[in-house]
Amino acid sequence: MTSHVDKAETAGASLAAVFPRLEVMRKRGDFVAASKARYQTAPGLIVQMRDRGDGDPRVRVGFTCSKKVGNAVARNRAKRRLREVARLDLPALAKPGHDYVLIGKKDVTATRDFDALRADFAKALGKMR
Repeated sequence: MTSHVDKAETAGASLAAVFPRLEVMRKRGDFVAASKARYQTAPGLIVQMRDRGDGDPRVRVGFTCSKKVGNAVARNRAKRRLREVARLDLPALAKPGHDYVLIGKKDVTATRDFDALRADFAKALGKMR
């Protein structure tokens, strides 16, 4: 007989396989370092990519939207969309040991077709390789 804890752990493990968690950058210094690295613009977003060079194979990602993107509602919607694009596509497209920053664009990121936004992200990463 399995306990409720065993079922929860099994469910959590299967959810982790379906919805992988990305390591998210939160410190300003990480964003500043990434801003000095390579970047690529696309119609729906800007992607910055930085090789950390520290030997750690983990991939980290950060998200930012300035007030130019719009009010708080528009910025939050744009960031949610960027997080989902990164969650879906970054594990397959990322280089180990790199940091990625996804930046929202004014009047575009929050309203662009989601499949087009994903295509923009993949194209931007492809150009940076």
